[in-house]
Amino acid sequence: MTITAQTVQFDADLLNKYDKSVPRYTSYPPATELKSEVGEIDFRAGIAAGNHKKTPISLYCHIPFCETACYFCGCNTIITKNKKVAPTYLDYLTKDISQTAALISPQRKVNQIHWGGGTPNYLNQSQIEQLFNHLVSHFNIEQRAEISIEVNPRYIDKNYIFFLKSLGFNRISFGIQDFNPQVQEAINRIQPESMLFNVMGWMRDAGFDGANVDLIYGLPFQTLETFKETVKKTIQLNPDRIALFNFAYMPWLKPAQKNISESDLPKAAEKLAILQMTIEELNSNGYVYIGMDHFAKPDDELAIAQQQGKLHRNFQGYTTKPESDLFAFGITSISMLHDVYVQNHKGLKGYYNALDAGKLPIEKGVSLHRDDIIRRAIIMELMCQFELNKDHFEEKYNLHFDLDFDQYFAKELVELQPLEADGLVKLYSDRITVTPRGRLLIRNVVSVFDTYLKGRKEQSFSKAI
Repeated sequence: MTITAQTVQFDADLLNKYDKSVPRYTSYPPATELKSEVGEIDFRAGIAAGNHKKTPISLYCHIPFCETACYFCGCNTIITKNKKVAPTYLDYLTKDISQTAALISPQRKVNQIHWGGGTPNYLNQSQIEQLFNHLVSHFNIEQRAEISIEVNPRYIDKNYIFFLKSLGFNRISFGIQDFNPQVQEAINRIQPESMLFNVMGWMRDAGFDGANVDLIYGLPFQTLETFKETVKKTIQLNPDRIALFNFAYMPWLKPAQKNISESDLPKAAEKLAILQMTIEELNSNGYVYIGMDHFAKPDDELAIAQQQGKLHRNFQGYTTKPESDLFAFGITSISMLHDVYVQNHKGLKGYYNALDAGKLPIEKGVSLHRDDIIRRAIIMELMCQFELNKDHFEEKYNLHFDLDFDQYFAKELVELQPLEADGLVKLYSDRITVTPRGRLLIRNVVSVFDTYLKGRKEQSFSKAI
């Protein structure tokens, strides 16, 4: 089954009706379920189980530092221009990597590495190389592994970009958010058009396998006309993938967002018009709708994997790599193994103290039960393929599901009936299919299978649209 941008239908009335706060489901259970009762013992047991199965590995490194605050940002960052913080952090980050790597079988292969932040290019070239070589020396990395990094275009030059490629990075991404100067000023991220085109040109010249960009709709002072110009210029940049994020305005959770006045944000109708226009423009310019808020060229690995039914999803978003154990290093980062997730300390002090004591720097976690693993498989299959074959999913996810699907999920199938009446899904005897009208509301569809949702505060999550 091929999912293309042409098969996404925009229905403003339905989008308004279902525009409620729901998790993004980069994991299930979502990170809101992490508790202090789960920690190092559970994590070590999860590693041992993965060693026994020789489960592939994905690695993530979190560089939290930024020189200036972007007011829209919802990431876990530390704002400082004092570059003297970096060497100390790197010392502890490499210790974190060494301690965990010692527990992992060298027979297990790494098929994906990602560096995020914060701003990974906050580090100088020597520091980047130090960290990269440390990972290479502690893990068995596949020759064709995907090795990606996020960069801030305001703090990078051609030499730095070519250095990243020569070191071994093969995918690179950066945030545009919006080309409009008034919007950029309002979010404290000034990036002249010439800068962004130069950066993309250098990435192309360096020969990265893929260069990706992020856009955000719903930012202050955005209008349909101004954002249409942003989309037009983004298409001219010709990125391989485009992430189109909905601005999650949650100043009660993200203090930097208090610098943005709610009165300056586009109204709901304008925001929906922006979304519809963007989808139509990307569609007409050849980008495939992957799911949620991601688009890719038809020959991109994500589009091909989805067409073949091999698309996956983890804390890093959509991925072409097979089911892997994700090991994450640095403050706030979340490791995601088959049946346990753990998060590192969010503050530098707690992170450093744990490592000084010879402990893994884990603050909290969650252990998955069999029901969680079954529901995770359903949620991820629907989010990646927009269809769930009741018989095939058991085999695909190696669940040994010995209960009748319709009996086990009788309540959920009843709850899906109103969504079917609204045209979001179709319920068949052997499968559940998300319709073109329901694809933009996939978070709402899969939330039906989320047993934790009713106990959570709605303010914990961003709106679906």
